[in-house]
Amino acid sequence: MRNFDSIRQHLKSSGYRSTIEEEDVVCIELSLEHGKRHQSIFLSELDDDDGRPYLRVSTAVAPTTGLDARRALAFNWQSRVGYLAIGELDGVPHLQLCENRPYEGLEAAEVDRLVLEIGGLGDRMERMLSGGGDLF
Repeated sequence: MRNFDSIRQHLKSSGYRSTIEEEDVVCIELSLEHGKRHQSIFLSELDDDDGRPYLRVSTAVAPTTGLDARRALAFNWQSRVGYLAIGELDGVPHLQLCENRPYEGLEAAEVDRLVLEIGGLGDRMERMLSGGGDLF
């Protein structure tokens, strides 16, 4: 995987259901728990300070309103995969679960693992923080 186009091509050929495809972002929807739950996963490209390209895999977890920041930060400390950040979704700040990987050495199997891991973990966090809801 050398660039975002190769990521996009891999997602298409692997049969992921794409809901948004723009030049710099792809959104795929994962079906979880035999179709009872769904989670939107966003893949995009970003560059570090040296200009090296990275793949970002992220999912919205919960709106920040009424969010217990201590619970979120405790999760962040214990998490071995992903990190928490705040990003806007339709102009509203949301807690996001993210993971970044440099393209250098990135293989298709790792992209699949990131999508499934961030999607599944994001859905579990969403359920925990929203009282069982499935907004994303």
